Parts: sequence; C-alpha cells; structure tokens
Amino acid sequence: MHILFLSDNFPPETNAPASRLHEHARRWVSAGHRVTVITCAPNFPQGRVHAGYRNVWYARTNVDGIDVVRVKTFIVANRGFLLRTLDYISFMVAGFIAGLFQRKPDVVVATSPQFFAAVGGWMVAVLRGVPFVFELRDLWPASLEAVGALKGSRVLRAFERLELFLYRRARAVVCVTEAFVEDLVARGIDRHKLYVVTNGVDLDQYQPTPRSLEFARELGVEGRFVVGYVGTHGMAHALDKVVDAAALLREHTEIHFLFVGDGAARDELIDKARALALTNVTFQASLPKDKMPEVWATCDLALVHLRDTPLFATVIPSKIFEALGMGVALVLAGPAGEASRIIERTGAGVVLPPEDPAALAASVAALALDPVRVLAMARASRAAAPLYSRDHLANAMLEVLQGCVTGNAANVLHGSFGTAASVDPARSAA
Repeated sequence: MHILFLSDNFPPETNAPASRLHEHARRWVSAGHRVTVITCAPNFPQGRVHAGYRNVWYARTNVDGIDVVRVKTFIVANRGFLLRTLDYISFMVAGFIAGLFQRKPDVVVATSPQFFAAVGGWMVAVLRGVPFVFELRDLWPASLEAVGALKGSRVLRAFERLELFLYRRARAVVCVTEAFVEDLVARGIDRHKLYVVTNGVDLDQYQPTPRSLEFARELGVEGRFVVGYVGTHGMAHALDKVVDAAALLREHTEIHFLFVGDGAARDELIDKARALALTNVTFQASLPKDKMPEVWATCDLALVHLRDTPLFATVIPSKIFEALGMGVALVLAGPAGEASRIIERTGAGVVLPPEDPAALAASVAALALDPVRVLAMARASRAAAPLYSRDHLANAMLEVLQGCVTGNAANVLHGSFGTAASVDPARSAA
C-alpha cells in the first residue's frame, strides 16, 4: 500500500504532530508499505528555517525509508492569527500541487491541528480517485475560540462549515481522543467513520535514564527539585500562572521551574519572570528531539498545564506519554477530562484545578518534601507506558487505512458496529 500523507510538521521539528507522523510512518515502512510525506521546510515554532534546510519550491529526501517531499511556503513565527493563516494556506496550495505529481497513492491522509492541510489532502484524494482520511489532532477552529481568537466572528463560522465539510467527505476520521468523537457525533458526523488512535510514546527512545549532572549544571538546576514544562509555550497553556506559582515558591530555594520549548507566549513569560526577579525559573529554547530524553531525565515532576476552558477537557497533551515513557511523575493542572483520567487511572501523578497558582505551588512544595510518593508515582508512570506504545498505535492506524482502501473501514477494529471503533490502548488492554 502507498500512503500519501500531508502534514506541515515533520522532523527535525519536535512538536507532537511531527513526532507522531515520523514514528508511525517509519513503522509502516518497516511493515512493507510505501509512505510519502509532503511537508514544508522545518521552521516551527520560531518561524525560521532550521539550519541545513532551505525554503525551496520542491525538495525530495529519504528519512528512515520515508519519501519526504518539502515544498515552499510562506513562513511565519507561531504567533498572529492572520499571518499564521497565510502560512497554513500556502502549505495547502503547495502541498496540493505536489501531491498531484507523486506516484499514485492508495490512500491520502492529512492532519490537523489546523485543517488547511486537510483541504489540500482532500483535493489530492479527489483528483487521484483514492480515499481521504482526516487525522484529527485538535478541534480547530473551536480551539481558536477557546483562547479568545475570532470569538463569535463570521470568519469562525465559515471555518466551522469548512471543517464539517471535510469530516463528511473523509472516508474515515482518526481522532486522538474519545471526546473528539463525541463532539463530531453531536454535530451530525456518522459515528461509523470515526476511530480513536491516541497519541503515544516511542519506547525505544523514551525510557528511564539517570539524570545527567553535566546537563543539569548547564541549565542551572543541579541539586534542585525540578518541575519541568516541556513543549509549546502557547495561549492554550496559561503558563503565566505557572510563573505566578514559581513566585509563591521563591523562598523554597530547593525547588526550580524549568521551561523548555518555544511559542507565542514565551517572550512574555520571560519578561514576567524577569520583572518578578525570579531566580527559581529557567527558560531553555527548543532542543533537538534526541535531547528530549535528557531533558525529561532532569525533571522530578513533569508539568502539564492547560487553560481553564471546557474544550481542553477533551485533549490529551502528548507530553504526558513522553513522561510515562521516561518514568517521570506527572502534575496535571487542567480541566477534568481524558488527560486527568489517564493520570488518575494509572496513579502516575496528581491532578490539580486549572489556572490556580496557589494550588500548584502547594502541591509542588508538598511533593518536594515527599520523595517516597514521587518515586511511587514515577514507577506507576513507567508501568503505564507500554499501554501507549507507538508500535501498538501505528499498527492500529494502519488497520484503519487498510480498511479504507479495501472498503471495510467500519469493521477493522474490534468488530465495532454502531460505535466509534476505539483503539485507545488502555481499553484494549482492559
């Protein structure tokens, strides 16, 4: 089977869409399938092309057996709605054109968070006469409204109509959470075409590792109890509240907050920490993917922080799975939902109310004084990791794609009829 996949993120970018696609695709190649990925020059999230790459009209390389086609796009930093939308549209157009010149695929897949890549993928699938599969990673544009962008606007309503059009035209929609399935069903999408393949972790890369004293020294956290936030610093994460929590703990010199990553809110966070004269906070820009295990090994607690809005009860941040693989205890501050249920079910950490600096500071302070509890949560974290292995999840999604090609997509998983065919590994293992 030849799988043609459109995504505007791919390694060396280290965000969740890039990692998921790469880790799934290389397993599909190992299983004997051909995979072509159409993407752009790596630039996320700074909006600058990574060293060693150029933003050219067309470039083909091979990565771990995956044919990677990079196309030229309008590149902008991950901030500002209008400019980012132009970025997304440029990839839609360039990706669509490139897709017409690839060897004929058996199936075309395109991924969100934003759905313009999916528009390009759908058009390629129509013109090539093959099934289209929408991988739904985020309820965009609802997430725009949740963070206050375009709230109640006509543009937002137009985007929602286009979103529903894509769901209806897709042969299958692969969602990353059960809550996305329920949202789509409530909006009239046929449940039979909806599948759940959660995010997960590559256990070959992410596994318990001793803390590097040299790396900790470089970051200025040697000998500290480290609370690590690793990932995009965006509007959805309310990280200013984490800085407030750090301010409440400024007298606890043994506790240190480590932020690793980039994003639209990063500069404001740095400015706030500087204005508060905080010495217990370190900001480290994004690092290559192969450095991530070393970053996680530096953390005593992995922090997952989400804005207080109902939409974010439906998401499962991918950093949860990386922390599980590394055997790091978790602290989730966010709306009760799928992510909190994973942590509570596995015993891998604690769940706190969202956007509550006092609660976060109190919990961190208590855990810093209770190494036995932290160790128990870390062990539970690692014990849960195999339930979310990329091997299992890549195979589950491959079954969906094969079912779309053969015409048996509705029944490929667990003999599911009339309900979303869930491949949530926690359920499969039950």
